[in-house]
Amino acid sequence: MPIELKMPALSPTMEEGTLAKWLVKEGDAVAAGDLLAEIETDKATMEFEAVDEGVIAKILVAEGTDEVKVGTVIALIAGEGEDAGAAASAPTAAKEPVAKDGGETGAGQPAQEAAAPPAAAPAAVAGKGVDPVQHSEAAPRPKADAGDRVKASPLARRLAEQRGIDLAGLAGSGPGGRIVKADVDGAAGRPASAAPASAPAPAAEAKAPTASAAAPTYGVPEIPHEIAKLSNMRKTIARRLTESKQHVPHIYLTVDIRLDALLKLRGELNANLEPRGVKLSVNDFMIKALAAALIEVPECNVQFTGSELVTFKRADISVAVSIPGGLITPVVAEADTRSLSAIATSMKDLAARARDGKLKPEEYQGGTASLSNMGMYGIKQFEAVINPPQGMIMAIGAGEKRPYVVDDSLQIATIMSATGSFDHRAIDGADGARLMQAFKRLIEAPLGMLA
Repeated sequence: MPIELKMPALSPTMEEGTLAKWLVKEGDAVAAGDLLAEIETDKATMEFEAVDEGVIAKILVAEGTDEVKVGTVIALIAGEGEDAGAAASAPTAAKEPVAKDGGETGAGQPAQEAAAPPAAAPAAVAGKGVDPVQHSEAAPRPKADAGDRVKASPLARRLAEQRGIDLAGLAGSGPGGRIVKADVDGAAGRPASAAPASAPAPAAEAKAPTASAAAPTYGVPEIPHEIAKLSNMRKTIARRLTESKQHVPHIYLTVDIRLDALLKLRGELNANLEPRGVKLSVNDFMIKALAAALIEVPECNVQFTGSELVTFKRADISVAVSIPGGLITPVVAEADTRSLSAIATSMKDLAARARDGKLKPEEYQGGTASLSNMGMYGIKQFEAVINPPQGMIMAIGAGEKRPYVVDDSLQIATIMSATGSFDHRAIDGADGARLMQAFKRLIEAPLGMLA
């Protein structure tokens, strides 16, 4: 029997992913430890290694296919002494999870003989601003016999629905005449086929609300535009931030902080650290100050679970890093006990690997609080959204020259505004204020962070 290669769970919370790229092809010999594919999760693209040796007999899920459920058989490997051709034609023993559209398994085969195929979406009416996504979801799908099913990949089927393309009118270029993404892209420039006239939706049924009716949909304006499919990362960001604003009562506290002493100390430290190849950024000081403040005010180093309040004994700081297509928060663990140079070295490595999509799950999951710095963009002040289940996030604005009272006289000083967002279910306003005071004191007297 051939060895079934299944979609792996690359993190404890992963339920599905995108098979971004195959690094092998049918007929290739592989050994344990060889790289087989790149799998895109909601936060990173990770390499998938072989655990058995053999020959790739058949690839069942094409690269570029998204929403592939964990456990789906994605390829077959012929074992030692087994004929690759025979292994490729052998049926898979494991039942493959059904894709989200309910019509196909992750390997592109019919999920059930009696399953009704999804109907192609009607073409959008030119000039009417009809949203093809809204139209395809709202229109009831006519029933069809299993024998009339159009063979298409999950990605091709969804793109066809979004663009109003009738799959029945396309010729597939994939294995066995299967319609793939390239076929749909090629048909996108031609007029979309209208829905079959023999399957009109009953008037009463057409008015019935669908499961997606609660979410607002909008028509596409008749101006030049592009439509891009949401990445797994963008979907996760949208979901988590929506949940945060809907379920977490935010309270915002802002303080102005004088940076002159910190900037002077930073210059002196960097002059001594330069021979070691280490350069401290202002952000490194912010990470250290927030971690120290959380230890000083443990009432803010907490997590609300609904029935319990978890208070952490150390400060692991999640730092927001902008990457192509979204945002990720690598974690500087034990930042309260690490030196500034260690934080700088760790942050440089984490940020570089975050932008390359090479972080391990344990390097961006967890964290007891977050820090987001937009000062480099000239943003004076902003209010960040809490990253659940954490209890707070610190938003750092730009340092700028402002009139400021120093020793009872008006002078020019470098001032930065910092705003803490707190989960008011877990953190009282007075405790949040104490944290902001501690953070301000540590920044304005930075030698305390070196003790």
